[in-house]
Amino acid sequence: MPSNARTTRLVIVESPAKAKTISGYLGPGYVVEASFGHVRDLPRNAADVPAKYKGEPWARLGVDVDNGFHALYVVSPDRRQQISKLVKLAKEVDEIFLATDEDREGEAIAWHLVETLKPKVPVKRMVFHEITKPAIQAAVANPREIDRDLVDAQEARRILDRLYGYEVSPVLWKKVMPKLSAGRVQSVATRIVVERERQRMAFRTAEYWDILATLAVAKPGEGPRTFNATLVALNGDRIATGKDFEPTTGRVRPGAGVVHLDEGGARGLAARLQGRPFTVTRVEEKPYRRRPYAPFITSTLQQEAARKLRFSSQQTMRTAQRLYENGYITYMRTDSVNLSETAIAAARRQIVELYGERSVPPEPRRYTGKVKNAQEAHEAIRPAGDNFRTPGEVARELSGEEFKLYELIWRRTIASQMTDAVGSSVSVRIRAVSSASEEADFGATGKTITDPGFLRAYVESSDDENAEAEDAERRLPNLVKDQPLTADALAAQGHHTQPPSRYTEASLVKALEELGIGRPSTYASIMQTIQDRGYVSKRGQALIPSFLAFAVIGLLERHYPRLVDYNFTASMENELDEIAGGDHAAVDFLTAFYFGSANGAGDQTIAHAGGLKKLVTENLSEIDARSVNSIPLHTDDEGREVVVRVGRYGPYLQRGVPGEEPAAHGEGEEGGAQGDRAPIPEGLAPDELTPEKVHELFLGGGGERKLGDDPSTGEPILLKSGRFGPYVASGERKSSLLRTQSPDSLTLDEALKLLSLPRLVGVAPDGVEVFANNGRYGPYVKQGDEFRSLDSEDKMFTVTLDEALALLAAPKTRQRRAAAPPLREMGNDPLTEKPLVIKDGRFGPYVTDGEFNASLRRGQTPEALTVEEASEMLAEKRAKGPAPKKKAAAKKAPAAKKTTAKKTTAAKKTTAATKTTAAAKSTAAAKSTATKKATPAKKAAPPKKATT
Repeated sequence: MPSNARTTRLVIVESPAKAKTISGYLGPGYVVEASFGHVRDLPRNAADVPAKYKGEPWARLGVDVDNGFHALYVVSPDRRQQISKLVKLAKEVDEIFLATDEDREGEAIAWHLVETLKPKVPVKRMVFHEITKPAIQAAVANPREIDRDLVDAQEARRILDRLYGYEVSPVLWKKVMPKLSAGRVQSVATRIVVERERQRMAFRTAEYWDILATLAVAKPGEGPRTFNATLVALNGDRIATGKDFEPTTGRVRPGAGVVHLDEGGARGLAARLQGRPFTVTRVEEKPYRRRPYAPFITSTLQQEAARKLRFSSQQTMRTAQRLYENGYITYMRTDSVNLSETAIAAARRQIVELYGERSVPPEPRRYTGKVKNAQEAHEAIRPAGDNFRTPGEVARELSGEEFKLYELIWRRTIASQMTDAVGSSVSVRIRAVSSASEEADFGATGKTITDPGFLRAYVESSDDENAEAEDAERRLPNLVKDQPLTADALAAQGHHTQPPSRYTEASLVKALEELGIGRPSTYASIMQTIQDRGYVSKRGQALIPSFLAFAVIGLLERHYPRLVDYNFTASMENELDEIAGGDHAAVDFLTAFYFGSANGAGDQTIAHAGGLKKLVTENLSEIDARSVNSIPLHTDDEGREVVVRVGRYGPYLQRGVPGEEPAAHGEGEEGGAQGDRAPIPEGLAPDELTPEKVHELFLGGGGERKLGDDPSTGEPILLKSGRFGPYVASGERKSSLLRTQSPDSLTLDEALKLLSLPRLVGVAPDGVEVFANNGRYGPYVKQGDEFRSLDSEDKMFTVTLDEALALLAAPKTRQRRAAAPPLREMGNDPLTEKPLVIKDGRFGPYVTDGEFNASLRRGQTPEALTVEEASEMLAEKRAKGPAPKKKAAAKKAPAAKKTTAKKTTAAKKTTAATKTTAAAKSTAAAKSTATKKATPAKKAAPPKKATT
């Protein structure tokens, strides 16, 4: 702490929450202020490029690739106000401490702050891995310089991702669809999900049978009297199980040497074993020992939070961020499993208090991480402080999500320093000889835990929901060799092989980590990005790729295979780590990637292909959009190739004429394509497009189905699926299905009722017809220009003329509904001090400060949204400025009174045409506005870097 009380120090952190916590630990003489994350970044678009650079050929990239990959940094529009505040504070203090996070991103933010603020006073870098008073005071007392190697590594990563995205994404725009994106890690993650779906699509199930025997001991001693055993061999040959079948054919693997029992064989054998004696032929007992798991790192925390708490990766990291900033846990972006000596001592003390001295091993446990280039100087994620607070002690201070995650971290940390779980496992073989002299061998296994050790505090979950928990016991009777047994029951049981499970966010993070792709700070954003881009969607916890993802990945695999190669992508991570360690030059790395120079680059680069620039330029003409956007499924019984086409309005099925290829991309979007077409119902996963399902869709399950003939006209009544949902059609008549109707159960009578709309209710006394119909806002009755709503859809078909006239005669009251209360009040915006609230709007929840609104993004919930995230979303809206107001249409001068009949007619036609055009423009504008409101606000590139 400073000895001179007159010295004033400015401490700059990243978030207001962190600033508030730290300021309480430092006291007078310190001013703690937030940068709100990154303050500078590469230009997001042409508007961000400063005027003096707009003519430069590299301005679009924001990187001067011909001059050492010099980056053009601009202050993010939503950070300018805060930067001005920091510049002013920097002039009023004697010293500046940069207290951004301890990873590469934090190091880069610290450097950008120096470059932006250009302070005249000494600047020091302070780092800490937990926000506690002792840790903050120690960080102030032991500052260091900014680590330029870490800054270079972060800058190289940012430039690399910009080059990849800006060069590859336009290829997707031209060959697949506008507004798509490609990314160094994003595309590889998408490929992993697509490959798993391809395996599921190619999978062919197989059926196999075995026998479950319920066996009993004659004289029960210790343990249960009965237990289950499964048939494992017949006449010395192993019984086939799921692993013995080829996934793409459903046949037994060649050379497997197994007995494949079908239903008849299993039931017949079970019958032949009835009443036969069973004898124990082998008993093997082994000690069971299980070591505890290492403390959490970022990826394992995301995996376990997904399994145990059903949190998304983003939700986990948002919650962990709050726990960290408020001093409950250590820094949550880490790939190290190390615990400090202080933390180990705290854990061991608490284990003794809660579980007794026998639960603590003689020596502290130390773990070695498996992550390549892990920063072992960092710590694992653990409760903060020298004395861990139990979940019970913090329960009243934390929200529901925060408490659950804190308890998970606390339990994992405590368990990591406890004794092993020990017990015994036993394997038993039993034989019976059937009435046909067949030797049938059955197997059973048991597990007994004598000392649960760490399992008393923590049991890890599995991605396989059917897997047995590690603390589960399977107790068998005490059995010995040659012991006779009797069969209480023999049941033949059938099984089907299962396709490989889809990835979840947890298992995808695990796969990326095992491949060495991505880093702790990127996993959550990768999970969110591939969903925001429409490449992947979630069904429960499972990640399902879209057909758009199939087209994009297919293009990259065929024409740019290196860019989605797992080893190549991992090698780039390794080279970035070498840059961070000072062992590699960033310019050499970027040159090899972009231009193909082999300087300092290994054989894992694309240098041999001439670099990224040459690759995307020269190969563009070789890419056939038709093949890229056609995903083959199978050939039907009539020899027609069935493909999924990725079209402008979504994917659809196309079935060509035998011997002909499907139409090229873009052909026949409005009709006239070769062969048959059928839309793919929304939500149907790619692996669900089986030949049977495709046949159903072409027959009408999701495309077109004949319901019958109209008895009055004789015309067929068809159920169709259009861009705006299912509808019925007959001749020139069409009518959308009601909200309460399902295409699957729609009857001919219901279709006839729909086609009767608009229904003539009757003629009013004044001679004007009254109709009932269904509209955008629901059912209504209409007379001339007067409309009144009906209270149910059924009323359209039953309302009488008197009832309709009574409704129409009633005054049109526009009762304003009372404003719904906000979903959540969040407090004041740190930037503007305006109160922030979350409201429920027509297109979903949004956050507002009373002047600007921002829709919540996909994956965000009103409960989990933080003040900092809300502030950033509104700052982005604020930077764009208010929406331009529409100009009032100029009024026409009144027509001259004396005109010929011909001129009058022409004037009327002109006026009608003008009104039609104005109406069309108004409708288009309304649709555009609605679309903007309905679309979640795009995630702004995290303000990372500042202007030159």
